[in-house]
Amino acid sequence: MPTLSIILPFHNEAEGVRNLFQRLYPVLGGLGLTYEIICIDDGSQDKTYGALCHEREMDQRVKIIKMARNFGKEAALTCGLDVASGDAAITMDSDLQHPPEVITDLVAKWREGVDLVYAIRSNRKTDSYLRRLLSRAFYAVFKAIADIQMPEGAGDYCLLDRKVINAIKQLPERNRFMKGLVAWVGFTRGMVNFDVQPRQGGTSHWNLFRLVRFAFDGLTAFSTFPLRIWTWCGALISILTFSYGIYLTVRTLISGVDVPGYASLMVGMLFLGGVQLLSLGILGEYMGRIFSEVKRRPLYLISEQSGFNKE
Repeated sequence: MPTLSIILPFHNEAEGVRNLFQRLYPVLGGLGLTYEIICIDDGSQDKTYGALCHEREMDQRVKIIKMARNFGKEAALTCGLDVASGDAAITMDSDLQHPPEVITDLVAKWREGVDLVYAIRSNRKTDSYLRRLLSRAFYAVFKAIADIQMPEGAGDYCLLDRKVINAIKQLPERNRFMKGLVAWVGFTRGMVNFDVQPRQGGTSHWNLFRLVRFAFDGLTAFSTFPLRIWTWCGALISILTFSYGIYLTVRTLISGVDVPGYASLMVGMLFLGGVQLLSLGILGEYMGRIFSEVKRRPLYLISEQSGFNKE
């Protein structure tokens, strides 16, 4: 049984497969541990699967799972943790933005007795200014409203002890935000810093819309604040409206001044209508997630696999 499992999700990464393994092998060979490399082909449309099969032909420690379609990175990481057999597992990106050399530092922390070791992004010069700004905003909001604490700069590059893996496997939700799930289970934590590297081959599949949607998924998965805030807003608007109504009534009775204001009436109605639609949208997001959970569809489906006992 291997001591360390490396979990790599792939989606249209054929160009960088060879380069990735060329950098992985020297690092893993220097650890003095037995290991397995679990490659999850998440519905790639290029030659990624063929490139991975070629790597397995050269080294039987490479294991491959081909998804039936693209289920997303969170499902791919979940699949990797489900099949990992090591005493610890490292999840990382396959585009070399997560440098394999950091694995040495992650394992060193683990050997000190740390159950969960984060690789923290200390330098994100490869990202645009807008993306860095949105990332900082997300972590600030998440820290303020979520029920858990997640280190700023934490991503999917981390080492998880077997205890952490087993705990995560007990979490059944379909709408998965892996960074949040890893933080939620707790256990002792450590951190190592690294600089994000330029992407090797291919193009990123994460546009601005997908990033914002992913951030919203994370916030709604670990906080009910977006629901509660509309209760407070409704109470505040009701108090202000009631107070203003009393003021207008008293002013009219005392001074006899008529209350003009078709324009102000319309503004007030449109404002309240916008607030109601926004609150309904937030409520709909949570209801949609409930709908997804109660259907209980599998997180992923496997088309082919190589290197596992149950093939």
